[in-house]
Amino acid sequence: MSSGLSHITFIVSDLERMSQILTDVLDGREVYASGENTFSLSPEKFFLVGDIWIAIMQGTSLPERSYNHVAFKIQESEFETRLDAIGRLGLECKPPRHRTDGEGRSIYFYDHDNHLFELHTGTLEMRLENYSRILQKRRATQ
Repeated sequence: MSSGLSHITFIVSDLERMSQILTDVLDGREVYASGENTFSLSPEKFFLVGDIWIAIMQGTSLPERSYNHVAFKIQESEFETRLDAIGRLGLECKPPRHRTDGEGRSIYFYDHDNHLFELHTGTLEMRLENYSRILQKRRATQ
């Protein structure tokens, strides 16, 4: 059985440009840069976003965009600040999917290599509770 998430790796065309996203938008902290001393497949950097280890490695961008994404939890009070940071970096936002009241708000944005990120104010518990409430209402009206 897995004991949790170890790390997430993104292959990016420009390490510095992605570093800006990780620090400015996700409030991450750089903890390692390989520079000329490459120990892996290509030059890389490591960041901590909250307690999540994010690795970025130099490489070829994804060929196309999809809804596959990684979601990071943010506080409701951070929503506008994070949205402003995304705008300052010229990143493209994607309209959020339809949500029911009570499951939190999200910002979806693409990096320059077609990775989709979500910043979300809700929790799994909130979403499941909300879905349960909606299902109970539906059953009561049938």
